[in-house]
Amino acid sequence: MTGTADLDTTARLELLATQDVEVRFSDFTHDDAIALGQRIITLARERQQTISTSVWLGEQLVFQAALAGTSADNDGWMNRKVAVVRRFDKASLHIAEQMHAFGIEDIAHARMVDPMDYAFNGGAFPIRVGSAQVGVVVASGVDDFVEHDLVVEALRAHLER
Repeated sequence: MTGTADLDTTARLELLATQDVEVRFSDFTHDDAIALGQRIITLARERQQTISTSVWLGEQLVFQAALAGTSADNDGWMNRKVAVVRRFDKASLHIAEQMHAFGIEDIAHARMVDPMDYAFNGGAFPIRVGSAQVGVVVASGVDDFVEHDLVVEALRAHLER
């Protein structure tokens, strides 16, 4: 499987847009949120990745876990990435890559948001039922692209169950 880090900017943006269309559910419950979070933790353990993850339904935090080696700092990163998905209705990596494609490095300034509240980094992805965003799943602790790929892999596996 080719990861997002292996692609050039154009191909990466195309992949991110495709993922947003393909990774959609017919319904998504609290049980789904818990199972998704557990799947992320299982995958991270298998790969010896040090991550924190959370799954939100609306404004409710349904699942959160942190593996050894993470810290409260990861919680802050996750909250800021979740804010990006909620506000811009796209994966946090997608927004970051779009802005970088336009040559914008100070994304928070360009989007007129406080960088203490928003982190334009990979790892957060919208949970959709149809086209509606009903939640967000996020990971923090490793490289942005690795976090994004981990979350999308877990979402796809949950979708195909």
